[in-house]
Amino acid sequence: MLTPIPGTENIEFKQAFVERYSKLADWGEFKKYSLSFLRRSIRVNTLKISVDELKKRLGKEWKLKQIPWCKEGFWIEHKKGERRDIGNTLEHSLGYIYVQEAASMLPPLILKPKPGEIVLDMCAAPGSKATQIAALMKNRGVLIANDIKGDRIAALGINIQRMGITNTIITQMSGDWFKEIEFDKILVDAPCSGTGTIRKSLKTLQIWNPNMIKRLAGLQRKLIDSAFNCLKKEGNLVYSTCSLEPEENEGVVNFLLNKYENAKLIDIKLNIKKSPAILEFEDKRYNKEIKKCLRIWPQDNDTEGFFVAKIKKK
Repeated sequence: MLTPIPGTENIEFKQAFVERYSKLADWGEFKKYSLSFLRRSIRVNTLKISVDELKKRLGKEWKLKQIPWCKEGFWIEHKKGERRDIGNTLEHSLGYIYVQEAASMLPPLILKPKPGEIVLDMCAAPGSKATQIAALMKNRGVLIANDIKGDRIAALGINIQRMGITNTIITQMSGDWFKEIEFDKILVDAPCSGTGTIRKSLKTLQIWNPNMIKRLAGLQRKLIDSAFNCLKKEGNLVYSTCSLEPEENEGVVNFLLNKYENAKLIDIKLNIKKSPAILEFEDKRYNKEIKKCLRIWPQDNDTEGFFVAKIKKK
């Protein structure tokens, strides 16, 4: 059951935003979900505890509901409705859980990193996906967790230590500086406008503007280009954003497909409700292969909005 965020009854959307998103989706549904509370969710850190053991520990006070696409993921709420601060529990402090939005768990699951591989998380801070990748690798192999901002790097380091991760090297540099290194798998969870996360950050509505979208899309093209060049042959690249803007999603993937003949999209098959990828918007037409990408609106699964593409270097 949706619970509206107090104080949003009379919130005003920019006219350009309303016009744009009315063309992309069911505006009424998108607005309703974007102005409703986001369900709290956690991911069990299997490097430190099993899923069953964690459920026993939390089950006395908390209700856990399985997230269909992630066997370590659960929506969580207090049985008496007294608490929302799952981040203040002992289990969180011990690194048994990571408070992570359900849709945010998708990119590492789609990347499918394996123990012993060399993996890059190009935009890793604060570490939700990096720690998930390390857990999927079972702390074996090498994970390079990179970010450009020092304050975000600090949070990344804290989370990596808390989760008991030992196979990760933290680097601080611009993602498009990676050269002459070959990785088995790369995640580019790119900086974006965040229009899929309005229900978590209402300020997104205030800062949104078309010029920002163009600037971010330029950066995203640089990042995905750099990542593809650092990928081993037959390696996999996952590109993701929490934006719902076609320029930041389908447009960026379309740029890569047009530039490299050996970039091939892979179908994403998961137990999740999804919406069709955008193949045509305003004056842009995208490669038909882009229908293989995963586009999720907040109203699809009562989560954040998200976009994920999986690309193989043939």
